[in-house]
Formats: sequence, structure tokens, C-alpha cells
Amino acid sequence: MTDTAAPAAPARKPRWTAQWKELYEEVIDTGLCTGCAGCVISCPHDVIGYDHQAGGYKPFHLEDELGPTDCIHGQKGCTTCTRACPRFRTWEAEADEHLFARTREPDEMSGIYQDVLLTRASDDYVHKMGQDGGLVSALLIWALDHGYIDAALTSYVEGDGTSWKAVPGVASTKDEVLAGAGSRYTYSANTLAIDEALERGFSKLALVGMSCQSSVPPVMWHRKVGKISKPIVFNIGLLCSKTFDDAIFPELFEAKYGLKKQDMVKMNIKGVFQIWMRNGDYHEINLKECHAWTREGCKCCPDFSAEHADISTGGIGENNDWTLTIVRTDLGREIISRMIDDGSIIARPGDEDPGAIDLMRRLSIVSRRRWPEFAEASVKVGVPPPKKKKAAAPAAEALPKEPAATTDGQAASNQAVADAQAPEGATGTAPDATAPEAPTTP
Repeated sequence: MTDTAAPAAPARKPRWTAQWKELYEEVIDTGLCTGCAGCVISCPHDVIGYDHQAGGYKPFHLEDELGPTDCIHGQKGCTTCTRACPRFRTWEAEADEHLFARTREPDEMSGIYQDVLLTRASDDYVHKMGQDGGLVSALLIWALDHGYIDAALTSYVEGDGTSWKAVPGVASTKDEVLAGAGSRYTYSANTLAIDEALERGFSKLALVGMSCQSSVPPVMWHRKVGKISKPIVFNIGLLCSKTFDDAIFPELFEAKYGLKKQDMVKMNIKGVFQIWMRNGDYHEINLKECHAWTREGCKCCPDFSAEHADISTGGIGENNDWTLTIVRTDLGREIISRMIDDGSIIARPGDEDPGAIDLMRRLSIVSRRRWPEFAEASVKVGVPPPKKKKAAAPAAEALPKEPAATTDGQAASNQAVADAQAPEGATGTAPDATAPEAPTTP
């Protein structure tokens, strides 16, 4: 007898009903919120504000009607803010499915990718103005010149550049791209520049952002947020293990070392916090001294490697003049391949620096370990338990310790590796626009 019964219809997804109330309870109040501002830019009723001040960098509800923890529009059915949040519930799996049509395997600690390269800008001036290999600046300039984008959401230093406060901004020319180049290690929610970009008439945007920000577009696309996500067509992610609160400048750099931010001209993180001064002086500060100023929004972030960008970039490894480049999507591969072919960038195989790839994996593991047990469990799938620390030698046998290197020329060059082996917290290095701890620019 032939079975002629029609196949069962696929089960319908449950209706999405989560609104600001759930976002506040599950993400903001629990410490999962990174301050990416995805909820802010997506809100169709403009009732979500953003705290840009030191110690803040979080969204908040503007209407008084139901207080700070609920929303009248949410009560009426608006769910846009939770749809836009890249830390709400199954965010990682949904972004993976949208970009790669699969979720990451347990051993893919740094996310899904196609290629790993070492790259640098061919243009000497772009390379000089950028960080490490200058790749992010080169990418934006090339994408503008070849019509892939008409502007980029990035960051600048507020005012005349001496404040060292990173703020969101729009770059639509080579000069504007290079004006925003260089490392900052405080936070800038670059997504917030989208309003300015749209007001100026731009419609094909690149987003340059830290790992938390690079998950915003694919999460929005997968959850069908609406038109606000459509202008973002190219996504550049910056490797990042943490950013620092702005208070680090007066409370550590100036109070302890007499280094005033208005006298700083450049900074980087390569195992130590490197600071170059206007008078030519160079200083190094042990990263362990900086941890007390870690921004609250970074303490639970599980994504070191910007796993949902088209291209992820960072300055980790032995090659200070090259950018570790993780090509993830077909669009990312197309752009990188064309830039290599026309000589806009120089590229080498990533396995020429196996230590950088290994460090990226270890820093990714460290970041995933920070993800709380109460949150979505799939984010920690495959994460190995931390190694048990060896018991200290008896006092009589213990070798004397050298004093920690904290200033000029005394490099604690193994700090990033040590942090990568620690059970909690880590430092890495960053992209040409920012470095390990906190990338914010091209």
C-alpha cells in the first residue's frame, strides 16, 4: 500500500514578543550589555538614549511613563530593540546562520573564516598614518574608490585631538579616513554615526567597529529589524579583548606617571601599554596596572575575534608592521583578493606567523570563558576549562622575582601570552585603527 499522506508542514517559529523590558532584565541589568548601541539606532520611536560619559556607555529608556525598565511601545507590540541586540538570547547562532548558513563548530573558537593573512597597505603614507599594517584605512579608501561604499561609520578623537576621547563619526573621503586613523583604547559606539551618515545622503556604509559592534548588522538582518540595517553593506571588525574607561587618563597615566593626555601623540598595546609623547619621550605601562579601569561593558564579552565581520583585523603577533587579517565572508574575500591583485595591499600567508594565529585562538578562549553561566550556553560550546595553576614553590626554594616593568624601555613583552593563559581577562593587540585591548578606528 502506498502512503499518500502529505509531509508535515515545518513548525512555525514562535512569535517574537520580547521588548525593552526583557532587554533590560536579560542584557542591561545582568552586565551582558557591551554598549554597542544597536538598540539605540534601531528604535523606531526614538525612546532609547545613550550614556556617552565615563563609566557609562550604556543605553537607557527616555520615557517616564513606565519607568526605566519597561516601554509603552513594547507593551503595544514593538520588539525592535531586542531584535537588534547582539547579546540577546541566541545572538551568536543566529548571526552565524545568516552569514555562513551554519553555526560554528566547537573547535572554532575564533569563529568561522575562510582565510588568514598578514597584510599591509602598499601606500607608504596610509601605512604610516594607520596602525600596524594600515589595513583598515586601506580597505576603506579602496572601497570608497571602487564604489562598494560611499561612507564609513568609524571614530575620531573629540576636539583638537588632545582629549583622547573617542567619538563616532562618518568618513566619506580619503582625508576623513586618515583623520580617524590610529589607536584609541577607550570606547566609541561607532554605530551611532549612522544618523549623521543618512542625513548626509549616504546609502552604502561600511561599519568599522569592535567585535561587539560587528555582530550588530547580521543579528539585525537575521531578525528582520527593518530598514535601519540595510545601508550597512561592509563590516570591518577589530580584534578586541577590552576597552578602558576614560578615567584611566587622569587616574593612572597622569596621577601615577605624570603623563598628561594632551601631551600624548600616539598609543598602542603590544604586551604593554605604549605611549608616545609630544616631546619625543616613550613610556611603557604594565597592562596589569590598567585592568582596574576595564570598561564594565567588556567584562562579560565573549568575542575577541570579531567573528561576524566580513573581515576581522588585528595587530597581534611578531610582525609589528603587518595586520593579522581574518577573511570570513565571500564579500570579504572578494575585496581582499581585488586589493591584492591591483597592488593596493601586500599580503603574506597567515601561517608565516603561527604564533599570531595561536594567540588569537587563546585570546578567543579567554574571552569566551568570561560569558556567564546564566546566559545562552551555546556561546561557550567547545571552550576548554582553564589550566590549573601550579602550586607555588616553598619559600626557601622560590626564585627571586624581578620587579615588574612599568615604564620606559622595560617591556613586559610576554603579558599578552600570560593573559591568554589566565582563566579570566586578557589582552591582545589590535587593528591598524586600534589595538588588542580596544579598537575604535581605521
